Amino acid sequence: MLNRLLSHDLPRSRVLAVLLVAIVLALAFTPFLVPGVKALNVAAKVLVFIVLVASFDLLLGYTGIVSFAHTMFFGIGAYGVAIALTRMGPGWGALALGIGCALALSFLLALAIGLFSLRVRAIFFSMITLAFAAAFQTLASQLSEFTGGEDGLTFKVPPQLQPSFELSSTPLFGVDLDGRLLSYYLLFGVAVVLVLAMLRIVNSPFGRVTQAIRENEFRAEAVGYRVVVYRTTSAILSALFATLAGAMLAIWLRYNGPDTSLSFEIMLDVLLIVVIGGMGTIYGAVIGSALFVVAQSYLQDLLRLASEATSGLPWLSALLSPDRWLLWLGLLFVLSVYYFPTGIVGKLRSIKPRPPQPRPPASQPRRSPALTK
Repeated sequence: MLNRLLSHDLPRSRVLAVLLVAIVLALAFTPFLVPGVKALNVAAKVLVFIVLVASFDLLLGYTGIVSFAHTMFFGIGAYGVAIALTRMGPGWGALALGIGCALALSFLLALAIGLFSLRVRAIFFSMITLAFAAAFQTLASQLSEFTGGEDGLTFKVPPQLQPSFELSSTPLFGVDLDGRLLSYYLLFGVAVVLVLAMLRIVNSPFGRVTQAIRENEFRAEAVGYRVVVYRTTSAILSALFATLAGAMLAIWLRYNGPDTSLSFEIMLDVLLIVVIGGMGTIYGAVIGSALFVVAQSYLQDLLRLASEATSGLPWLSALLSPDRWLLWLGLLFVLSVYYFPTGIVGKLRSIKPRPPQPRPPASQPRRSPALTK
């Protein structure tokens, strides 16, 4: 059953399987294990980035397409929810309409980019996608009547997802069963479904063809596959999943602006997570997102504690200052790339378990000479 659920793509490593189970269980029980607003926000951000990074891996890791326009689709999903709920009010119909319109717009833009740009090779295509992303970010900042401009949009979600909503007046294990908790588990359920859907796609005949195109597109074309069609379809699917990730972010934050979903820093974070987790592995998006977001959120706190503990050594205390958290985050990234060149998932899958050692044959008891006569 589990093998079918994972589309016959098992972790193939005991350590990797343990890590994945630990991350899923930690995300599932975060509201009860680590109560507090910050922990819940970090866990929700991990869920959003898992979907976003996995969708980008569909494009980069499985098809071999380098695109810098991925955050554009991420922002379209967030703005679709924000504009719909701002204009139509906090209702489920408005939420569904906003997501539907965002998916339609992402489909058209991804199709346009695929048809007009995927014939362009390597760096030229990347520059075209970067131009698309920059143009859309400028457009979102200028159309303040619809998007709120640089200030963004603050809106209300459906009543059942608002913090004031109470599912039960009795706390469960000390945690209030309110709309915030329902919002988190909505994100958790959607993330699980989308990750399983992407696993199914990459392990389908379509996914195998895209991997063949990644390895050698000329050979795939010679075999008879229409490379442009497959690359365009992969770009569309990747864009649609990224749009849903943006919608998840907007529902959780109840706010969206250019820096929240369209910033180029998000694109850099996605690239880093793909490299850390491992390209061409959906599991890499899960592990890389969890490690990166947790480090990004708690590294300053850890450095603050370390700086206070080493206050007797001024040079070391200054080196461990929380203001230098980006330096340490960059160092962690360099070390991860050096020791895990194929990503964490690739490294763990390359470790072969030791074969069981054959037992030495039991020594035959010596027979007495008297018995042999």
